[in-house]
Amino acid sequence: MQYIADLHIHSRFSRATSKDMTLENIDRWAQLKGITVIGTGDFTHPVWLKEIKEKLVPAEDGLFKLRSPSPDYVPPSCRKSVRFLLSAEISNIYSKNGRLRKLHNLILVPTIEDASKINTKLSHIGNLSSDGRPILGMDSKLLLEIVLETAPQGIFIPAHAWTPHFSVFGSNSGFDSIKECFEDLSPYICAVETGLSSNPSMNWRVKELDNITLISNSDAHSPAKLGREANILEGDLNYTHIKNAIKERKGFKGTIEFFPEQGKYHFDGHRLCKTCLSPCETRKLNSLCPQCGKKMTRGVMYRVEELACRKEGFKLPGAPPFYSIVPLMDIIAQIKGVGTGTKTVREEYFRLLNNLGSEFNILLDAPIQEIEKAGSKILAEGIRRMREGKIKIFPGYDGEYGKIELIPDREKNKFDRQLNLF
Repeated sequence: MQYIADLHIHSRFSRATSKDMTLENIDRWAQLKGITVIGTGDFTHPVWLKEIKEKLVPAEDGLFKLRSPSPDYVPPSCRKSVRFLLSAEISNIYSKNGRLRKLHNLILVPTIEDASKINTKLSHIGNLSSDGRPILGMDSKLLLEIVLETAPQGIFIPAHAWTPHFSVFGSNSGFDSIKECFEDLSPYICAVETGLSSNPSMNWRVKELDNITLISNSDAHSPAKLGREANILEGDLNYTHIKNAIKERKGFKGTIEFFPEQGKYHFDGHRLCKTCLSPCETRKLNSLCPQCGKKMTRGVMYRVEELACRKEGFKLPGAPPFYSIVPLMDIIAQIKGVGTGTKTVREEYFRLLNNLGSEFNILLDAPIQEIEKAGSKILAEGIRRMREGKIKIFPGYDGEYGKIELIPDREKNKFDRQLNLF
């Protein structure tokens, strides 16, 4: 079978995360999105792990399901059985080779016992109750050692590997290579998470990543953000298959990606001065903001070009494909000219799901004619352009998400006139 997995999310116990991130809501929104396997997030937090033990029961090997289905409504067209996989993200802040390092690392394990053993070790290093994503003053290599010793079947993945802050390749506090960070344990790094502001084609330019699986996850802080990036797997529904897909690419069929320009660290810039620049422009200015003269945040594109040994456009032979999407609520909001959090967008979103199935089905698979019939001609045209990559994006920078333009206002007016004439 083929299914979609989003393995990196957060619970309501993480900083700046919605109180709606409960197991029931995560299960419900996974169904709405079309996700089969979802990470639990934050298994290091004692209260969240207690909830996991109370509310989830074992399903297939290394996977879990809700003990009691969510009472919240899910359209019949979206209903499916969702599986949870134990996951957690750790924030490592430490000094190495004379520099301050700040990295986030993702851990996946198959059993509650594995999670508990890791928690016992980490509780001697820092306060796990302070945040769903605990901040620990320990070397990332040491964290990897702990995972290898206490949970041999666990998977260790550098999270959002290119983000300027808190990532293995980050321009502010990362490293220039996997080997520099993990030294003799580098062979145990089988995958990296590309993050919202990069996609596989950007990573293909870095030779060190040729034999490393490029995975994508949402890193969601609210239920509606689930699945904004995800992985496509084919094979048995169990932890062993997922581990083999990540480690050896067996059954790893590709990823679902944000357009990287839409990520909030794609280009360089200075948010306070509303300055957004390409790497070429940044180099000419010696990374100084042309408005205030302060140092700008160098984005993911700049950092990729620093470490790349191949030209833009290089295609790694045999690499799994990827599919770039714009979240359905963003598409509806852009077409209607309103905010994504409005009642108008929410009502239209659920109407489309009732008629066409899950969000991933609408974005990736539903025939354009069916989308036009269930939605509108302009919605169908917007999704067609998204699938073909024929959209305009004003790149994100220094913590600001990029802005999409699926259909320019002048064309939207044309669609409106046609509708009024009809």
